[in-house]
Amino acid sequence: MRLPSANAELSAYTGWTRAHWEAVADHLLASVVPYATDDFAQYRLPGRQSISGPVSDGLEGYARTFMLAAFRIAGAAGQVPPALLERYAQGLVAGTDPAHPYAWPPLTDMSQPLVEAASIALALHETRPWLYDRLSPAEQERVVAWLAGFIGKRTPDNNWVLFRVVVEQFLAEVGGPYEAAEITGGLERIEEWYVGDGWYSDGAGKNFDYYAGWAMHLYPVLWARMAGDTARLARYGERLRLFLGQYQHLFAADGGPVHQGRSLTYRFATAAPLWLGALTGSSPLPPGRTRRIASGVLRHFAERGVPDERGLLTLGWYDTFLPVTQSYSGPGSPYWASKAFLGLLLPPEHPVWTDAEVPAPIDLADQAVALRPPGWLLHATREDGVVRLVNHGSDRDRIQDPSGLPDPHYLKLAYTSHTGPDLGEAPGFDGEIVVVAPDGAVSRRRRIEPLTTQDRFAASAYRDDLPAGPVCVVTASVVDGPAEVRIHQVTAPAGHRIRDGGHALASEAPLMWQRGDVSAGGSGDASGGRGSGESGVWAAARRADGLVSVVRGLHGYTGAGVATAEGANAFGRHSATPYVIADAHPGGTAVYVSLVLLTGADEELRPPVARVEGDQVTLELPGGDSATIHLTGTPTCARVVNGGDLP
Repeated sequence: MRLPSANAELSAYTGWTRAHWEAVADHLLASVVPYATDDFAQYRLPGRQSISGPVSDGLEGYARTFMLAAFRIAGAAGQVPPALLERYAQGLVAGTDPAHPYAWPPLTDMSQPLVEAASIALALHETRPWLYDRLSPAEQERVVAWLAGFIGKRTPDNNWVLFRVVVEQFLAEVGGPYEAAEITGGLERIEEWYVGDGWYSDGAGKNFDYYAGWAMHLYPVLWARMAGDTARLARYGERLRLFLGQYQHLFAADGGPVHQGRSLTYRFATAAPLWLGALTGSSPLPPGRTRRIASGVLRHFAERGVPDERGLLTLGWYDTFLPVTQSYSGPGSPYWASKAFLGLLLPPEHPVWTDAEVPAPIDLADQAVALRPPGWLLHATREDGVVRLVNHGSDRDRIQDPSGLPDPHYLKLAYTSHTGPDLGEAPGFDGEIVVVAPDGAVSRRRRIEPLTTQDRFAASAYRDDLPAGPVCVVTASVVDGPAEVRIHQVTAPAGHRIRDGGHALASEAPLMWQRGDVSAGGSGDASGGRGSGESGVWAAARRADGLVSVVRGLHGYTGAGVATAEGANAFGRHSATPYVIADAHPGGTAVYVSLVLLTGADEELRPPVARVEGDQVTLELPGGDSATIHLTGTPTCARVVNGGDLP
């Protein structure tokens, strides 16, 4: 992929401009052409099929790349190579012709084509003067008839209700059949999932992830823009404004998004809500910051082989990695990444393209942000550019199979912009506090009970049943710079073991690692001085670029180790997870304290000191602060900053 030269004067942080976005869009659109069927009705891309089969997957390839083409076409006011318009017009006509050998499947209850119909409706709305309006009346009737198949169809009770809203809104604007009650019904349904401070759950429960941005905000706002509903646009816009004030912190200095939630193969679609705020005047961010963060995301993936050497988006994160996908993910699924190009709808003279880049918060200073609705703490460090998410709320609780394995993309204690969970037939050690029975049975954090989220402190609990009796774990997290101090109050049968895992560090080459003060592998001190010392047991893994994952036992732990895996992590073939372990729980309730660290900083970090007295834990933090945590009832944290109460 050939990109324009960087523009350091306009874009001091990323070097990227509108020309870079257009170049990537053009490359993606050109690269799928060899995989088109006759008359461009479907794009049958290489890769694993979804559960919906090749015809639905082919429609998905058309619909999602059409959305990208639409943003490119509308953003250029139709001044694009005629072949681009012709391909998608021809595919539209062929796909909606029931007699065509590659006709699109009809819209039926709960079917994947319902999702793709929404992408097509949005694309048709944006390109209407150059595409739909130029079709013959008979061709328009076929398009309307296919889309009208959505009317009355059942959808899952989540973000899918919004697909009906945008499809039927397009039908309304072109004089087709629609049900006004179905549009308002979908909009009213999401009101039940709005939880405040700009956050939606994707359906009932605690389903917090990137769908809040690229679906739950995106479709209502775009619908209001389509419908000209200024009252709802104001409501949705204010929610988006609140959301973006927090959302901007989810991206590393190098553009990497925090790796959490499902459908991560959409990758740079994470930038979509940033552009949406600018498009609708609903962003709290300066235009130059919007571009700095969004361009950082796209550049992050481009520099790591996305798209691949064929110009295709594969099922994975950086390269093909099927464990980050779901059964509904087919070869065309990654092209929901097209939503990232929403910014092209803003004209070239808009300040989001002409203003100089403004630094992101992480460019300026360390950040600590409490996101109360999802129960998250974000803590980011300027020196290494890493963002860490501490999870005390999101678990997809009404969707998880209580008898199945916990979803590693939701139920871990922590996620970051530089690491991903180990994935496989058994849960990895990373980001887990578990109780291990003598027979090997392991407790699992299947349903999180959020307890509190506040400044640099959050807590939650989980319960599980083991053969010898029930287990209850209350976890409180205190974040301090790059570090998270975990305090676990564990109620369990006597003789069980307690294990707490840190971040799974991964790379293409094997990692160096150590535990305690005895080298256990690799060829050097993995802790780099940051994992060794006199404060309890510890384990560490180190990557060649200097990124280090460390876990240290501060109270109650008796040993440490490093779990290694191969082919289990989206960030590299080899992964290593440090952990600490307590050999024998005394029975009843006991408290364990650990330090969990992911850092690329050069300086040595002095470990905190933990003092435990019953249900009270006092921490002396390295920078001179102290914190007193009470675990009874709803956990609380009183923090003192350098000898003075926290304001």
